[in-house]
Amino acid sequence: MGAHESMEHAEHAEHASGSNKNIALLISVIALFLAFSETLGKASQTESIAKNVEASNLWAFFQAKSIRRTVVQTVSEEARLSMGTIGDAAAKAALQKQIEEWQKTAQRYRSEPETGEGSEQLAERAKHAEHARDLAQARYHHYELASAAFQIGIVLASATIITGMLALAWISGLLALTGLGFTAIGLFAPHAVHLF
Repeated sequence: MGAHESMEHAEHAEHASGSNKNIALLISVIALFLAFSETLGKASQTESIAKNVEASNLWAFFQAKSIRRTVVQTVSEEARLSMGTIGDAAAKAALQKQIEEWQKTAQRYRSEPETGEGSEQLAERAKHAEHARDLAQARYHHYELASAAFQIGIVLASATIITGMLALAWISGLLALTGLGFTAIGLFAPHAVHLF
């Protein structure tokens, strides 16, 4: 091997080494973006699960309040119907007082703004939790798509080092931009794009 061929080989090796460093940097940057999208995705998934549990608990509480209200109303109506059969004035007055208490209790079961535990307030809180769950779920799907784009980008960039095909590096960069786009959609406008 002559001096000229040795210099060409060294220049080619140096150029390949520089190119590989650029690809390694691209892989590192994409891996960083992947870490962000995975972290955001996991947080959204956890929030979605927590809000789903919260909504389920609130709807169960709503059902319990509705059942209690129905029972109290039924007993109150039954007592009102039986008032005609009571001859004693004192017993009739006591029963009337009890009926009024049951009606107040039934109304409290329907609406209790002070505690937020009336069936109307529980339904409102449950719907709010469902909305938060749906928002977190939408974010999660976009972060998952971003993560997939970043992972495929890393694979293609790695393949560039092995094959030397620079087209794979360009595709990898485009996938990274796509992943950034899905991450941004997840952060700022999760309902803007509906893929699932």
